[in-house]
Amino acid sequence: MSIEINNESGASVDERAIGLVARHVLDSLGINPLAELSILVVDEAAMSTLHKQWLGLDGPTDVMAFPMDTLDDKPGLETDPGPSLLGDVILCPSVAARQAAAAGHSTDAELFLLTTHGVLHLLGYDHDEPEEEREMFELQSRLVTGWAEATGRGPVRTPLPGTAGEKRG
Repeated sequence: MSIEINNESGASVDERAIGLVARHVLDSLGINPLAELSILVVDEAAMSTLHKQWLGLDGPTDVMAFPMDTLDDKPGLETDPGPSLLGDVILCPSVAARQAAAAGHSTDAELFLLTTHGVLHLLGYDHDEPEEEREMFELQSRLVTGWAEATGRGPVRTPLPGTAGEKRG
């Protein structure tokens, strides 16, 4: 599995751990080990530009996801999905830092949560409808909590279904 991380934000982030949590999500969901993923870490100005360009919304957001190849169904349901370019996850550590303070955990923990959230979006999960939101946020919580426990990182407070709204992309 190829996970490329490019930090253009100027902020110090644990790139290795971000890559490991992304790998944990993909492995846990049975995604082909030849799949490719790109993670870009940007500052607020760059994230604001992307947010406006792609979603028509002003200001920065915490995470955005840009899928490349689509999977026919949710992960784990394919017999052999084959290698694919999953897409790009864009993270903004300064927005993550503010959210981390509000959530009562570290900026690293928030970035792990946002990485998981972005990867799930690349895999076709969404939270536009209440049922989709519940499915995505419950899976996100299980994945992040499992990773944090297995690696001794955390705690990571994961949002409950019904709290996605404006917070996560």
